[in-house]
Amino acid sequence: MHNKLKRRALGTLTVIVVLAVALASCKTKKAAVDTKDLSYLYNPTRSSFNPGINVTVQSEESATLAVRFFSNDLFFSEANPEGVPTAGIIISMKLYNIDQARSLVDTVSYNLNIIRDANRREYFYNFPLKVESGMKYLIELKILDKLRLIVTQNFVPFNTLSPLNKYNFTIQGYFNMNQLFSPVLRVNEYIRLLYSGQKPDSIYISYFKLLSGAPDPPSMMLPQKTFDYEPDRVVALAYSDTLPIMLPRKGIYLCSLDSNIRDGYALFNFGESYPNMTKPEEMIDPLIYIAPQLEIDQMKSNLKPKLALDDFWIKCGGNIEKARELIRIYYTRVVYSNLYFTSFTEGWKTERGMIYIIYGPPDKVYKNPEGEAWGYRKPTVKSSWGGRYKVKEDYIFFNFKQRDNAFSDNDFYLSRSETLITYWDQAVLSWRKGIVFRLDNPGGI
Repeated sequence: MHNKLKRRALGTLTVIVVLAVALASCKTKKAAVDTKDLSYLYNPTRSSFNPGINVTVQSEESATLAVRFFSNDLFFSEANPEGVPTAGIIISMKLYNIDQARSLVDTVSYNLNIIRDANRREYFYNFPLKVESGMKYLIELKILDKLRLIVTQNFVPFNTLSPLNKYNFTIQGYFNMNQLFSPVLRVNEYIRLLYSGQKPDSIYISYFKLLSGAPDPPSMMLPQKTFDYEPDRVVALAYSDTLPIMLPRKGIYLCSLDSNIRDGYALFNFGESYPNMTKPEEMIDPLIYIAPQLEIDQMKSNLKPKLALDDFWIKCGGNIEKARELIRIYYTRVVYSNLYFTSFTEGWKTERGMIYIIYGPPDKVYKNPEGEAWGYRKPTVKSSWGGRYKVKEDYIFFNFKQRDNAFSDNDFYLSRSETLITYWDQAVLSWRKGIVFRLDNPGGI
């Protein structure tokens, strides 16, 4: 009887996780300014706007950088001579040639005054790039909101190695013809696929099933999992830039101009609600990081998976209110992992997603052309000498290396080492006891 009342009181405990939910565990202590730290990129409480960015190679000598702003992300003010709502944006760009010892090819800035249009949800801008064929490039892009004095920084890799690769394609919404900046499509969404080169006769769409399973714990020294299997099906179509394309089922769809090579533009269908989690069956899978496979299987095979999922979190939290808080934090991290780290698999299934879900947003992020390093703050150590106190900050770091991938530029793997101290077992045990794990605050949420 007590269990029935507990379940009834729980009500809608496992509800849809929406993107507007703030990460409760994102709060960090103020420290000295670290100009190289880019941790705000993965912390929604510190990142005010997230522009869409895409590069398309137009010819052997030119490419285009496309930038999209959502109207809601911009700050409009009437404090100007014209008295009209205007947002001020400065775009600063450095173009590096990676193949030539990361030499600086070009530096340019653009000053944008964006006048608000009540009928527009998005604002698009295209900027020319001068390139050479057969090269790898990296764009360091800084975008400054002049009114709020907020900067966001992005690193955008692309190459001109082949006229058939992903950088020679763009996608548009089929009906409104606006450029799209994510290859992850919604169910029943129709698009156009545009090729920048000479119009081809045919296009080949190869279908691959999604990878199953999740990455191994960071403390395990195992070979990297790779995507190297053959497509389940290949369909040839007559090419047209007005051809409506829709992804009918979950999977990876590689659009290429040559059926004999695995190169082209990849599109993804990760399910009806992606990047959100709306069904108990979907919400059980990401528990693989804190629950053994047997426990996962038992929840999924339960005649009432929602009740099984509720019971799991109640046992962790000890009561309904604590369970709700754990669910809010855990699945909000899952959603943001999907937004930040999606590659050829769901973001929560990536190694960066795994670390993000269990440890939270990193306190430090440093990027370089080969990858990025995440730092998590350990408890502050205070020492005294001659009446003076010295505070020392220390971090554990996870290093991620970028991997060449025909399907995605966002594929990173964790650089594992026998000397890497991860506190993984402590972190998992903390979650199972109803405590959101943080190295600098191990005592509670």
